[in-house]
Amino acid sequence: MSTENLQGIYDARKLGGGKMLTLGLQHMFAMFGATVLVPVITGLSMSATLLFAGIGTLIFHLLTKLKVPAFLGSSFAFLGGYATVVQMGADQGLDAATSLPYACIGVFCAGLMYFVLAGLFAAFGAKKVMRFFPPIVTGPIIIAIGLSLSGSAINNCGQNWWIALLAIAIIIVCNIWGKKMIKIIPILLGVLGSYAVAACFGLCDFSAVKEAAWIGLPFKMENTAFHVFKDPNWGLVVTAIIAIIPISLATMMEHIGDMCAISSTTGINYLEDPGLHRTLMGDGLATALASLFGAPANTTYGENTGVLNLTKVYDPRVIRIAACFAIVLSFCPKFSAIIACMPAATIGGVSLVLYGMISAVGIRNIVENQVDFKAARNVIVMALILVLAIGISYSQAGCLDLGFTKLSGLAVAALVGIVLNAILPGKDYEFGANEQGDMAVNFEINPSLRKKK
Repeated sequence: MSTENLQGIYDARKLGGGKMLTLGLQHMFAMFGATVLVPVITGLSMSATLLFAGIGTLIFHLLTKLKVPAFLGSSFAFLGGYATVVQMGADQGLDAATSLPYACIGVFCAGLMYFVLAGLFAAFGAKKVMRFFPPIVTGPIIIAIGLSLSGSAINNCGQNWWIALLAIAIIIVCNIWGKKMIKIIPILLGVLGSYAVAACFGLCDFSAVKEAAWIGLPFKMENTAFHVFKDPNWGLVVTAIIAIIPISLATMMEHIGDMCAISSTTGINYLEDPGLHRTLMGDGLATALASLFGAPANTTYGENTGVLNLTKVYDPRVIRIAACFAIVLSFCPKFSAIIACMPAATIGGVSLVLYGMISAVGIRNIVENQVDFKAARNVIVMALILVLAIGISYSQAGCLDLGFTKLSGLAVAALVGIVLNAILPGKDYEFGANEQGDMAVNFEINPSLRKKK
């Protein structure tokens, strides 16, 4: 650890309660826009999202020996999974509110996959395990996640293109020309700016805000995964699990990249101590617990890594303070109602950038790992993943019907990609050989904030 980074931790201990609270608020502000956007897009509970972002962060810190300054917020990577399960439920006559708990069961199982990967790392080492999940597999899957969602973004933008374009413009300006904190929160500013303009022109209905209570419980049992088992549709349960588990391949790679980025920012190797197996288990447990109670999957947040880099204060306690603020805020239904009144065009504008950025992350993963497309095996693997994922998603059925279950395009593509990569000769990916490549999978609007050695 460098002297500068030691000083960053030491100074935090001398800041005092007031400044520590201010730093905690800053971290909550950084994560807020991205975290609340996922329930707005999916229809999941806003209050439960904030509650389990806070609880998940505290669980992560406990499992990582209180050493890693990471905040866990909503994961964008699973948006396609939620949309797929809701569509499959609609095909069976179920509304979105009924289908979402089934998707949560799939996300719960995806969270358990983190424990599987952590165990494999502990047993065989990262290099051997990661040979089966190289960028030629994960990159195209990530590209397909963004592209498969693009239609919904356009539909939302169509509600009012002027509001959508305003949200897009704010995000672009803040991301490219913004300084310090402005550059870290482009999503939040895009949402706030376009929302405010829409409200001024009478495009928002705030009647639900007036009716909402100031204090209330963050979730309802009918929105949780537990509610499914009162009268389960076992076919949809199995379908949801199969559709969503493959997405965990991308999110686990994102986690590894985030741990590399936080280590680079603080100058402390968290992959060794407390260990990648512990950070994976912390992220996985937070995701599994959140999904059971109807909240989105969690992931470590690059926005908060940007705040660490900005403030030079690396003490994990400031992150835990932010988590406590999120928990307190989750008990205010009126606040959640304000977020829920956001116009569809604002959601569409932000989503248009977000979904494109997700696909761009997949391209970045391939480029920065220098995947060799002169090798026929790599061309074949990528071609089949992209065509299967996007082709099945936009087909008339929207999925592959096997009779006993249905598979989403992403699920089919992931399975085919993993198997092909395993059996075709010429595997040359070595995890750890390219630090920049290992950090390439990060679903965020402002990857330029990451500090590089």
